[in-house]
Amino acid sequence: MAECFLMEVCVDSVESAVNAERGGAGRLELCSSLLEGGLTPSLGVLHVVKQYVKIPIYVMIRPRGGDFLYSDLEVDVMRKDIELMKSQGADGLVLGALTEDGRVDAELCMELLAAARPLPVTFHRAFDMVHDPAVALEALISLGFERVLTSGCDSSALEGLPLIKRLVDQAKGRIIIMPGGGITERNLQRILEGSGAQEFHCSARSSRESAMKFRNTCVSMGASFSAPEYGLKVADVSKVRTLNAIAKNTL
Repeated sequence: MAECFLMEVCVDSVESAVNAERGGAGRLELCSSLLEGGLTPSLGVLHVVKQYVKIPIYVMIRPRGGDFLYSDLEVDVMRKDIELMKSQGADGLVLGALTEDGRVDAELCMELLAAARPLPVTFHRAFDMVHDPAVALEALISLGFERVLTSGCDSSALEGLPLIKRLVDQAKGRIIIMPGGGITERNLQRILEGSGAQEFHCSARSSRESAMKFRNTCVSMGASFSAPEYGLKVADVSKVRTLNAIAKNTL
């Protein structure tokens, strides 16, 4: 039986979105600020990406970096973002929320899923911060999430592979388990074969030098640990193609 793997690429620019589709991605996760793990993108980006790509676009709903414990005001923003992204043609949404003791915030998720309807929703890597993954997975299934993105609650999907496999076995097709986190051409085959997952998530990016000739090296726009001021990271068509070929050859 030939399996068909679906590759989702997370992108934070129109150029990356176009490259991901050209390289064979089956779906985009559209964010801003991948440096912070992905935040809600602008409506402008969604609008322009939709003009250039045909594959489904799942939009990140995450108002800030850091933890996944949200205030009432942040929830207001998430609800409004869901409404706006839906109206601008998002094909699906990506979100997640936890309680202070590291459980899935079922009450808030139920509210956000209701706002998202009829769009399918992925629970993002907030899952990797839960106290008990097996219990959390059952919560996501009963809430009605379409899939969960996870590194197996570890620093990368390769480290988390044993848990990812257990989650795939536990899910029994009731929810899609999508490994993500540090997936490259070097480890993709091991992750697909070792987990039994049918979908995977990657950024497939390469670094590119800024085109700026004049540079002020005294000034940095963000915190000290931020991205290099004169470097860009963009999804790379050949990297996407390579990952896609590996997935096609993995049986």
